Amino acid sequence: MIGFGLNIGNRVMGGGGGFDADAQAFFDRVTTAGGTLSETEKTATNTLVVQMKADGVWSSMKAIYPMVGASAAACAQNLKSSSFTGTFTSGWTFASTGVTGNGTSATMNTSLNPSVSLSASSVHLSFYSRTNANEPKYDFTAGQDYGILLYQNIFYVNLTNTGVYTATFGLANTTGFYIGSRTNNTNVNGYRNSSKVINNASLVSNLVNDNLYLSSRGGGSLFSSKQCAFASVGDGLDDTQASNFYTAVQAFQTTLSRQV
Repeated sequence: MIGFGLNIGNRVMGGGGGFDADAQAFFDRVTTAGGTLSETEKTATNTLVVQMKADGVWSSMKAIYPMVGASAAACAQNLKSSSFTGTFTSGWTFASTGVTGNGTSATMNTSLNPSVSLSASSVHLSFYSRTNANEPKYDFTAGQDYGILLYQNIFYVNLTNTGVYTATFGLANTTGFYIGSRTNNTNVNGYRNSSKVINNASLVSNLVNDNLYLSSRGGGSLFSSKQCAFASVGDGLDDTQASNFYTAVQAFQTTLSRQV
């Protein structure tokens, strides 16, 4: 019997079904790096990719870290492409629910430099926290103060190279999916789950010339102890895109039984 397959856009379907081509490429990168994924993780990741494409969000992404596979080899991989593979220091705990730093030295270098790979007027960062921790720590930043963080129960967004966090929102709980986004030259937005909680005037400036680090202040201090179940960086997301992104990511987390 002659086999056959049908390629619809980037969705590759065979006689018995199949995975989206970009999702399959990610699975292959995980395997090549020495990691493994469960069938549930593969299905959840594939569904996430397909939904992000349907929502018009996929093309905005530079790096997506879905934190699946419960190992450094798997969690370091970028879902969007073979670029920006993360490098974990020691001090991390890897589990099916995500990655957790020790709060004193653990960080992940994304190798993505905002001044090289991002636009000053169109950028977003996201971080999915599964930990409620009132701590003076940083979560996803470059240099000293560029990025997003949940610092002592306050959500901060700084997408300028000024070192001043003027966009803030008080939190009763630091769990949830957080997005900091800029889509123009004059303001920044912040989203927690399905709600827009920050809309502040903020003029653009030069992008910081340093790599983005997960769970630390620019890789060298203020290390976060929050468990991260997802992170991303890319072009700016508007209100509709941010809402759709949250819905897709939350469905992904729910399939993996780790939603908050």
